[in-house]
Parts: sequence; structure tokens; C-alpha cells
Amino acid sequence: MCFHWSASAPCLFPEESSQCQTSHKDYKTSNLQRRNKRCVLTHRMAHWFHRNPLKATAPVSFNFYGVAGSPAANKTCNDLRTTRARLLEMFTDVTCNPEMMKNATDAYLSLLQGFILSLDGTTQENKMRFIQNFKWTDTLQGNTPSTQQDAVFEVVSMAFNVAIWYTKFASRLAGKENITEPEAKDVHRSLKVAAGIFKNLKEVHIPRLITPAEKGRDLESRVMDAYIIQCQAEAQEVTIARAIELKHNATLIAALAFETANFYQKADHTLNTLEPECSSKWRKYLQLKQHFYMAYAYCYHGQTLLASDKCGEAIRSLQEAEKCYSHAKALCKEYRQTKGPGTTAKPSEQLFFIKLGGLIKNTLEKCQRENGFIYFHKVPAEAPQLELKASYGLAEPILFEMPPLSKQCTAEVYATFDLTKGTKNDKAKPKEEEVKPVKEPDLKPQKDTGCLIS
Repeated sequence: MCFHWSASAPCLFPEESSQCQTSHKDYKTSNLQRRNKRCVLTHRMAHWFHRNPLKATAPVSFNFYGVAGSPAANKTCNDLRTTRARLLEMFTDVTCNPEMMKNATDAYLSLLQGFILSLDGTTQENKMRFIQNFKWTDTLQGNTPSTQQDAVFEVVSMAFNVAIWYTKFASRLAGKENITEPEAKDVHRSLKVAAGIFKNLKEVHIPRLITPAEKGRDLESRVMDAYIIQCQAEAQEVTIARAIELKHNATLIAALAFETANFYQKADHTLNTLEPECSSKWRKYLQLKQHFYMAYAYCYHGQTLLASDKCGEAIRSLQEAEKCYSHAKALCKEYRQTKGPGTTAKPSEQLFFIKLGGLIKNTLEKCQRENGFIYFHKVPAEAPQLELKASYGLAEPILFEMPPLSKQCTAEVYATFDLTKGTKNDKAKPKEEEVKPVKEPDLKPQKDTGCLIS
């Protein structure tokens, strides 16, 4: 791992950046070890992120009543059932980490690919794709399930839940006491992995569905876009926290904050045509984060202006930061009072939020003192137009691809599945399985120590 300390090209997460492809031989190992033991985030981010609930699903037996015409085919069906059940257990297992989640996901989806990909050497649809019915709820629609008899629907829904798990894992890890630098990188990476999964589903797999997603459902483009953008914005929050800790220049921090605020605004606008009862709470969260990071952008932009001897403009920028910060505080209250799906974040109670208010106040007072003693600049009536572009630290989704086809799923095994026998031997249909809500673990927050890098 290398760190690039140049102010012109700061490397905020070096092992994930193309800016750092060579090692710095003059970097002291002892310094690296000491820094790894320190907290990289400005403060622990417990209750900092809003999270919608996991999707729930009905059990699937994969019992095909004679369709599976060989021991190998039966084994494939049994393995599908057990790997699916195991993956569902992983979603609520607090000991699960990204490696465990990836292994469980690959185990199930690699087998399920055998019901989707062509295995007979033709371009025809896999004969097993439409044999099984799947039921899934949506993150915004309560416990009312969507049902499709399509293995692609199962792949998309399960992978969607995997992405949601990565966001929840990141949130849980960010809420740890005394979070370390490697853990902060795990938070950052998990959010980008989630964004990559959502993006891949939207662009590659959801278009393959025979039955298009209903409006307001998880697989609809507006909802998918909102999840992708939110994940990117939250990953950039980690980058901003790191940039502040490492005392990178104010211009970079202002630009990152401005880009992040724009991400939140874009996600909010993506949801503005959804039904208010299912989107209002989520939108309030996106709005409060937008104004919070606009406050950060104006605050650090004010510092840049002061350093350039533009004290009057700096004062006006800090005044706008105060305005945005006050709006963010008001939105925090509205967010808590708004009913809707998901956990309720408490950003206004976090030191990361509270300290920005103090920073704005102190910086504004400093600018006003300097203006009264040195500059005597007129304060503009209009706030400065922020046209900031961050060259570094922007979070891009990590490319996601479905796991390769399981070695069990061969053309020979595929040939032993006989759909005609299924219709002849179709006994009493199993009763409709109820979709029970996912019981997510109730994780109590730890004491907020406001951990800082010394």
C-alpha cells in the first residue's frame, strides 16, 4: 500500500486508485503501521446512513416431480435449495463478512446460471428458465410480494439483496468504535461493490425480464438509479472524511463535498415521481445529506477564498454554509418525523455533523475579524457560484459480473431434465408459501468517541 501526499494529486484510497501504481520506497514502514492503528474517519458514523429493509422471499424447494431424470440432476436441485437457504441466512448473520458473502453468492448463482444460460449448444432459451415460481417483496413496498416464474427474476432479486447487504455491512462497520484505516477502506469498498451490483443488474439483467418491473418496485429504473447514486455518494463521504483527517487542501475537500451534494440531489430528483408514502422518508435523507455537503463545500470554499485574499467573498461563502447547515438540521428533524420504510438515521446527533457547525462558525468569525482589521472588502449580496470539479477521490462503482457456470451444470446433466414428465406426474401442487419479513439483527450503537487522528 502506498500513500501519495502531493497536494496536487492526493491519493485518498491508494490501493484502489490508478494514480498510485508505483510504491514509494522512502515511505517508512513504521509510520504505516502506526497510521493503520489510528482512526481514519473523522468520527464513528453510527446511525449516519439510512438503510431500507432487505427484500423477503418465499422458500423454494426446487422439487421438480420427476423432471430431474438423473442422480446428477437431482443433486443439482438439492444443491440449489441448500445454497439458496445458506445465502438467505448470510443476510442476517452479523458475523458474515464480504468474503463469506461472495462465496455464498457465487455458490448459489453459479448453479442458478444452469437454468438460464444455453447448455445445449443452441441459441434457444434454456428450457429450465421458466419452471420455478419465485416470490420477492420490495424494499419500499412493505410485505406485498412480486411473483414471476422466471429464473432471471430470481437472479436479479437475490443479487439486489446482496447489494443491499453490502450497504448494511458498510453502515454497521462505519458504526464501530475506534474504526481503523483498513476498516474504513472496507466501508468505502463495500459501498462501491454495492453500486457495481446495482449498475450491472440495471444494465445487463433486468432488461432480460419477460415481465417488466412495476412502477415503484425495486427493479424499476428510478429506484435502481437512486440506489446506485446513493452508494456512490456514501462512498465519497468516506473519502471526504479521510481528506479532512489527512488535512488535504481546502480546494479538494470543497470540490469533493460539492460533487457529493450533487450526487444526493440527483438521487432525490430520481425519486420525485414515486408515490410519497414509499419514498418520502428516503428522500428526506437524501435532501438532508445534500444540504449538509453543500454546507461543507461552501465552508471549505470560503477557506480557499480567504487564502486567496478574497475576504469579502469568503464571508459570503461562509454565510451560505451557515444557511445550508441550518437547512440540513431542519431536514434532520423532518426526516425523523416522516414515516416510511427503513431504519432511521440520526445524523444531527453525530459529532461529524455537530463539528461542521462549529467549523463554519469559527471560520466565519475569523473572516469577519480579518476583514475588519486588514481587508475591508465589501461582502457580495449573492453567494458565490460553485463550479468545483474534483479530480481525485470520486467513487466509481466496482465492476460486478455474475459467477461462472457451476461445473455441475453440464450439457449431459441438462439433457436429463425432461419437462414432459413434469406435466404427466404433476401431483398435488404445494401450498402457496407465505413471504415472511426478514428479521434483521437489532444492533445497538456503541459509544461515540469522536475518534480523531492525532
